[in-house]
Amino acid sequence: MRLESRACSFEFEPVGLLIEPERFTDVFALKNNKTARETLMHPRYRKLVPLVQPRYEFGLDQALGSFLLDLKRQGRPEYRAFLNRYGDGTYCAFQLSSDAPLAQRGLYAFSVGGEVKYIGRCRDSFGKRLNLGYGRIHPKNCYLDGQATNCHLNGLIAQQDAEGLTLHVHVMQAGDEIVAAELALIERYLPEWNIALYGRR
Repeated sequence: MRLESRACSFEFEPVGLLIEPERFTDVFALKNNKTARETLMHPRYRKLVPLVQPRYEFGLDQALGSFLLDLKRQGRPEYRAFLNRYGDGTYCAFQLSSDAPLAQRGLYAFSVGGEVKYIGRCRDSFGKRLNLGYGRIHPKNCYLDGQATNCHLNGLIAQQDAEGLTLHVHVMQAGDEIVAAELALIERYLPEWNIALYGRR
């Protein structure tokens, strides 16, 4: 697959994906290393004290994930205030089907039915970014101080027919060139999933 910016042309090579059939919901509920009260003491969550403490003082000493899952099951929307905008999604687990690109880095692109949906950069390694980052959503990812992008992209992949979803990579070495190329290609193609997450650049 060839993608072109105004200045350069990039050849992307296909990489297989192994997507597990199981889907996961309420992943945020598995974050139980702190209580709700302890979480509200953190600077990122302190603004939620007036929203939560007067109503739910009785439950604040529960583990955070259990507390929020109880609120969700009771139909109380306050649980969402702890989560990023994609933190209560349906997720999947996936990994690259080949070991060859795991240690390499550069650009990657997800396509559905031949249409480019997302362009991303990887300055560490494809294995770390795709297998460990996007490929499995951890409970912390779901929260305000977690990784909204991981939840967003994984949730979108979980909605796709695995037969129509493809991943391509373009190997690059220089970190600054990777960043510049990603920005140029997003500006050129305006992929739907990038725009949904970041808005127009």
